[in-house]
Amino acid sequence: MGEDTDTRKINHSFLRDHNYVTEATAGALRREERHGKRRWVGWEKHDPSLLYRQSLWGREQENADIISTVEFNHTGELLATGDKGGRVVIFQREPESKNEPYNQGEYNVYSTFQSHEPEFDYLKSLEIEEKINKIKWLPQQNAAHSLLSTNDKTIKLWKITERDKRPEGYNLKDEEGKLKDLSTVTSLQVPVLKPMDLMVEVTPRRIFANGHTYHVNSISVNSDCETYMSADDLRINLWHLAITDRSFNIVDIKPANMEDLTEVITASEFHPHHCNLFVYSSSKGSLRLCDMRASALCDKHSKLYEEPEDPSNRSFFSEIISSVSDVKFSHSGRYMLTRDYLTVKVWDLNMETKPVETYQVHDYLRSKLCSLYENDCIFDKFECAWNGSDSVIMTGAYNNFFRMFDRNTKRDVTLEASRESSKPRAILKPRRVCVGGKRRKDDISVDSLDFTKKILHTAWHPTENIIAIAATNNLYIFQDKVNSEMH
Repeated sequence: MGEDTDTRKINHSFLRDHNYVTEATAGALRREERHGKRRWVGWEKHDPSLLYRQSLWGREQENADIISTVEFNHTGELLATGDKGGRVVIFQREPESKNEPYNQGEYNVYSTFQSHEPEFDYLKSLEIEEKINKIKWLPQQNAAHSLLSTNDKTIKLWKITERDKRPEGYNLKDEEGKLKDLSTVTSLQVPVLKPMDLMVEVTPRRIFANGHTYHVNSISVNSDCETYMSADDLRINLWHLAITDRSFNIVDIKPANMEDLTEVITASEFHPHHCNLFVYSSSKGSLRLCDMRASALCDKHSKLYEEPEDPSNRSFFSEIISSVSDVKFSHSGRYMLTRDYLTVKVWDLNMETKPVETYQVHDYLRSKLCSLYENDCIFDKFECAWNGSDSVIMTGAYNNFFRMFDRNTKRDVTLEASRESSKPRAILKPRRVCVGGKRRKDDISVDSLDFTKKILHTAWHPTENIIAIAATNNLYIFQDKVNSEMH
């Protein structure tokens, strides 16, 4: 299987200002309590419900500034983004303030650091991009935070700490930290800690290299908080967080003859509660649930989730659009959410024959598949996300649109993340794509969609209705309107 030989210009500059700006222009979801249950409302034409809360974006678009991953930590207080330039930017949620009721929950830049640098594989004559493919937070064990970041080949464990005091009064060092001449030391003193401006320090704790021949597409931290797995096109490896020089291969689908290769691994994730279970998806649209208790090498899956193809819909593009680009376990661990090119599907772990729910994301593109194939958009990999209660799912689309589906009411909405509609505390208006026939005033024609503007990466706060949307080099935060008005 050939490696990707992208020859774009390498960005060697770490000092270039990422220039994130914070504005009170983000939005969120509205909900109301009815009969003791949370019900999503306001998706009708005359009752739009998303309120711009905050927009965080960079400078004029450069290839290195394009956001390639977004991830909340387990409390939602921190939000990390990675970009094609190998940088990680961490945002921290501001504490509540009675003096500024309209600024509740804003995220501001907490730390920025260079995670990966461009490399070159001299044996294969291939450039290794610095692009951050995935970021995963580790559960917090102490005052420090930890996260894993990966490019195509190398996974790194980073530790984020705060320091607001510095030691002073050393006996053997001067104020600049240089060793004193011992003959000048005539008395001893007890060093003291003096207050200083808050400093956020990011240090690399582990570097997990040489574990993958092909490009890493996903990493997932196990619920045992001691191990994690990484997946590339053909293999999945299990790592211990404290051991960097070896990993255990738990899935290997590489055939003896590469000409016999029929599918590749596209994504993988550990079960949120059972440390022995994990799932991985394939380019053929199937999901395989594996149990590490069964055998050391999980080539034989425990369950296979696959939906039979309708022969009447068979076309040249069938296999391409059925490829699963993302898979996510629900917080409860009962369901799996998958995204292919045109749909998002919800699978019950107890039912392998077909998904329990299927939602059309942009079915109006089915007639455009030929042109989307020619411009390579058909190979775009969209992510998907659950809300904290597993009742609403979210995924991205083109034209900076993103879609949300309420599993209880079966309502859906199309919304747009763009600078043009980003006004302070402006309410997001639902958008509608018109395929043909009569057009309403605010409808947009399918022929006028901008396929260069795409929302591939999304994240949902683990407990609150706050979502993060990455649109090329722009990051948008949307927050619950009702909650923001209650403060």
